[in-house]
Formats: sequence, C-alpha cells, structure tokens
Amino acid sequence: MSLTFHWFLPTNGDSRHVVGGGHGTPATASGRDRPPTVAYLSQIARAAEDLGFVGALTPTGAWCEDAWLTTAMVSQNTERLKFLVAFRPGFLSPTLAAQMASTFQRQTGGRLLLNVVTGGESHEQRAYGDFLDKDARYRRTGEFLQIVRDLWDGKTVDLAGEHLQVEDARLARVPDPVPEVYFGGSSPLAGEVAARHADVYLTWGEPPAQVAEKIAWIRGLAAKEGRTVRFGIRLHVITRDTSEQAWDEAHKLLDGFDPATVKSVQAGLARSESEGQQRMLALHGGSRDELEIHPNLWAGIGLVRGGAGTALVGSHDEVAERIEEYHALGIDEFVLSGYPHLEEAYWFGEGVLPRLAAQGLWQHPFAPTPAPSLQVPFTS
Repeated sequence: MSLTFHWFLPTNGDSRHVVGGGHGTPATASGRDRPPTVAYLSQIARAAEDLGFVGALTPTGAWCEDAWLTTAMVSQNTERLKFLVAFRPGFLSPTLAAQMASTFQRQTGGRLLLNVVTGGESHEQRAYGDFLDKDARYRRTGEFLQIVRDLWDGKTVDLAGEHLQVEDARLARVPDPVPEVYFGGSSPLAGEVAARHADVYLTWGEPPAQVAEKIAWIRGLAAKEGRTVRFGIRLHVITRDTSEQAWDEAHKLLDGFDPATVKSVQAGLARSESEGQQRMLALHGGSRDELEIHPNLWAGIGLVRGGAGTALVGSHDEVAERIEEYHALGIDEFVLSGYPHLEEAYWFGEGVLPRLAAQGLWQHPFAPTPAPSLQVPFTS
C-alpha cells in the first residue's frame, strides 16, 4: 500500500518564521508576511499537486480564513488536489453540511475530504454562539455524523437526539464519491466518536511510543463497533540535503521566537481544555531546552503555535527513516507543513518522496500510466 501525503494551506498567513497562534490564541504578526490570498494559496496548492501530495489541509478557527470558502476558490486553480476541509459541527446544521459536501464534490470532481473538529476551547466556541461544554460537544458531534452519513447514504432521516433534531431530512443529490471523514481527539469521548464514524483517525506528532498507544486504543474501540479505521499523523517538516542544514533551519526558527510571544502563547495554551493540546505542551514544558524529544522529532514549533507542535527535522534520508518508523506502527497518511509552505513543499517533495518511492513505499498519485507497448510483427 502506497503511503499518502497531504500538505497544508496556511489560511492564517505564511512566513519564513513560524506563524503562531491557534487553539484560541491569535495568529502571530509573522502571519502578515505572506497574506493568505487566493493567488498565493493557489501557488502552494499547485506545487503540492505537482509534487504528489494527494490533498491539502485547511485549518479552522477565528485565527484563519474560512476553510469552505477558501478551498472552493482555490479548487478552481487546481485539477486533482483534494482539500481536507476542517470544520466544526456546532457551527452549522448537519443537513446543510451534508448538502455543502455534496455540492463541493460535484463542482470539483470529487475532491473533498472532511476534517471534523469538535472544538477544544469553550471560550472560542462561545464567540460563535456555542455554549455547550466539551463533553456535550463530542456527544453532539456523534449525532451530527450519524445524520450526515445517513443523508449521504440516500436515507430520509428523522432523529431527535440530545443536541440535534431533524425531521424528514434528505438530500436531492447524494455526493459521489462520499467524502472521507478525518477525525482526531485524545479524550475518551473522542475515541468513541472516532471508532463509530471516522474513516481516518488523525493524531498530532507525538513520539512513536505514544502514537502506538493511540493506534491500539482506537483499533480496539473500532473493533467493538465492527469497523476498521485508517491512521494518519499531523507533523511539520524541515528537511535538507544534510542533517546539519536542517537543524540550522530549526535553530533559526527558534532564534526568531520572541520571549514575550512564547510566554503569552504558552499562557493561553495552558488554559486549553483539549487533552491533545495538553499532551503537546507536555513534550516541551514551555522550555527551549531539550526540544529533540525523539530522534529527528523537534517540539520547538509548539512554543508559539497551538495544535500540531512538532516537526521532523533532518536530512532527507533521516526524515524518510522517521516516516518509515511511524508507518511500521500503522500510520498510512501524513499531513505535513513547513515554513514557508511553498518552499518547504519542494524540499520535502523533491528530497524525501523520491527516497520513499525507491523503497516501494510511495508512488506519485497523479503520474501518468505508461502506455502498453505494441508488438508489431517485423516484416522484411
């Protein structure tokens, strides 16, 4: 099975520095270095498409542009790249979401993937008018996905749930293909939702031993539901021709972290209700010391950025080795990013992917199929 790689569209802005923020904290000033215009994001998307990334993740939250609208526009400037659209179920009705996904599939030729984000920060949710607590939000997400999946199956849905209610809901046209659902979360309720509804369970880039524990946990829960789930991981990357060059880039990013910004972001993230975010914070403890928490796994990004806070750092061979290590645990999909996203897509796509291809772990998803050779009989 060929590994699947996705890139990232920085709808919060891009820079040669880390664009911090997220999880209820505002984007850092560096996000204004390269504004997230449709033209710039389309550059990144076309590069990712050419290099062999299958899709591109777009984030969700008050710190970035709306993912649905942005990807709908960028999709018109690409041909094959899929869009992993992050959205929060509490912000729109399940019937409307199912209809939007169906429309997206028809208008893009089936290029939508959905990253369902329950929302880990109550204060940010309340800004959007959502006043449920965290556990209730996960129970609502389960109801939401039950309705959406039944609608996509062409069913007429009546459901009177704890948080959602629909009557005689149906779609005039179901999506073809049905979008795959990506879902992450580290709490017990998140695991239950993933086991019942997710196609791909996503984890942030923790050390392999912790990732192995998560995979075993979700596999066990999914088996009880009579289902199987694929696994993906969300990481940043800094890959260069030599290990020294890669670590020089990482240290350059670290040197650009303003101490006041680090202190402010860490204080904001410390209040996070997200168990996944707390696991990310525990990897570095807010300190600049000992940030290499596993060979070639660097926790420096998490000093100024919420959510995914680790990066694979090293030579192209070393990064390929770490990808193999995660793959051996059961990870088949990698959602990657790097600063700036245009340049780093090329470093990874031209440096690491050919090495994985040579080992039979990856093949370009958009490469043309060689035409069969025609044997013409020779006549004298």
